[in-house]
Amino acid sequence: MTQPTHDETHGGALGTRLNWLRAAVLGANDGIVSTAGLVVGVAGATDSRSALLTAGLAGLLAGSMSMAAGEYVSVSTQRDSEMAALAQEKRELREQPEAELLELTDMLHARGLSREVAREAAEQLTARDALRAHARVELGIDPDELTNPWHAAWASFLAFTVGALLPLLAIVLPPPAVRLWITVASVLAALVLTGWSSARLGAAEPGRAVLRNVTGGALAMGVTYAAGALLGAAGV
Repeated sequence: MTQPTHDETHGGALGTRLNWLRAAVLGANDGIVSTAGLVVGVAGATDSRSALLTAGLAGLLAGSMSMAAGEYVSVSTQRDSEMAALAQEKRELREQPEAELLELTDMLHARGLSREVAREAAEQLTARDALRAHARVELGIDPDELTNPWHAAWASFLAFTVGALLPLLAIVLPPPAVRLWITVASVLAALVLTGWSSARLGAAEPGRAVLRNVTGGALAMGVTYAAGALLGAAGV
C-alpha cells in the first residue's frame, strides 16, 4: 500500500486558516473600494494634493478602526457563546454523565457508525476527555482554538489598511494630469486580484467573482467622482 509522503492540514485547522485568509482578502477589498471611492470623489471636486491626502488618510483611519471595532465586537460575542456552551456542557457532564454518554453514542451512530462501534467509540472518547469529545462532536467547537477577538480585530485593521494604501498612494503620488487614470487602473487591477483570490479560497469559479468585484468598484468610483465633480462645479 502506498504511504503518504507529505504532511497535510485537515479538518478544522484548514477550515480556520481558509476563513482567516478569506476574511483578510475581503477586508483588503473593502479598504480598496471604500478608499478609492472617497479619494476619486474628492478628485472630482479638486486637484489639491493636500486635500486628497487628508481625505484618503481620514478614510483609511476611520475605515480600519471601524472594521477592527466591528470585528472585535462580533468575535467577542461568538467567543462568549462558545464559552457559555462549553460551561453548560461541562455542567451536564458532571450532573448526568450517563445521559451524555448516550447522547454522544447517538451522534456517532448518526454519522454512520454501527451502534456497537459508536458506543465503544463514545466510551473511549469520554474516558480520554469527555468535554473535548462533546465540544467537537456535539457543538463543533475545539476548546483549544476558541475564536480570539483581538486577533480578529488586528487582522481586519491590517487588511483594510493594506487595501486602502493602494488608492491613497495612487492618487497622491502621480502628477495631477494622470493621477485619476492611474488610480482607476490600479484599483481595478487590485479588484481583479482580490476577486480571483476570494473565489479560489472558496473553491468557486473566479470569473463571476472578478466581474462582480470590478463592476462594484468601478460603479463606486464613477458615482463618487460624479458627485465630487458636481459639488466642485457648484463651488461647494
